[in-house]
Amino acid sequence: MAGAIRARYKGGMKQNGYRQIGIVGAGRVAQALALGLGGHSAAPPMLWTRSSGNLGTAARRVGRAVAAERLETLVEASDLIVIAVTDDAVASVAADMIPAVPAGHAPFIFHVSGRSGAALLDPLRGAGALTAAIHPVMTFTGDAQEEVRRMAGARFAITGSSAEATAAAGEVVHRLGGVGVEIAEAHRSLYHAALCHAANHLVTLLDGSFGALRSAGVDDPAALLAPLVRAALENSLAHGFAALSGPLLRGDGETIAGHLAAIAGHSSELLPAYRAMALATLDQMERSGATVSPALRARLA
Repeated sequence: MAGAIRARYKGGMKQNGYRQIGIVGAGRVAQALALGLGGHSAAPPMLWTRSSGNLGTAARRVGRAVAAERLETLVEASDLIVIAVTDDAVASVAADMIPAVPAGHAPFIFHVSGRSGAALLDPLRGAGALTAAIHPVMTFTGDAQEEVRRMAGARFAITGSSAEATAAAGEVVHRLGGVGVEIAEAHRSLYHAALCHAANHLVTLLDGSFGALRSAGVDDPAALLAPLVRAALENSLAHGFAALSGPLLRGDGETIAGHLAAIAGHSSELLPAYRAMALATLDQMERSGATVSPALRARLA
């Protein structure tokens, strides 16, 4: 997709890269993008953040980067600007940038928030900028070098404010080695909810299993679960819901009753999540055409 999107972009970018890249922010994502895009800029990436201490640290970690003393300096100089700040700060940072957008100069400005689309930057678009949201679908741990390698082949959710902005976003993703996936503005929250459901709730699910295993006397629950969970994850990614196995699929009500009693007696904090996930699994089984025993559902209600 990135190639098709990229072919439509004929903006102010130099043929072999950008004149000046500006990064607003100094956190993990900001550092990784500064490092990943820095080689495509004629000038060293320019970083700015409200905290001067964080700014100096980020510039040193990126290496080929310079710190901008003022946000206005960065905006005036850059043809590509990345807003890599917390979700709640994007709108206020964008508002601060508006007076500095030069007349007749259309920089490409994007934010990296997962939950929001391009509409969040409409005030900048009104000032003449091309605007988009580009969200890398990966986690950032603070190892910028490793994260640049991981971005190659990663998916990036793109929401552009126009066809030209979408194409410009595709060019950025292409230069990072990623694959662009277009997400409509109206579906941005649904997209982000799906990511959080898969990644964040997985952490909660596993933590609940860890606690129950410790109650069962297992000293290292992660080591015990790792082969099983990795196999389940790989099978789910490859086959979807068809990868389901276990007592719910078999309709084994006595096993489920034993689970509920054991959890209630030894790891009661897990019980609401276990019931909810089991009922959700039964619901999906029915949607997939399976017959679910009313008695099995009643045990979980």
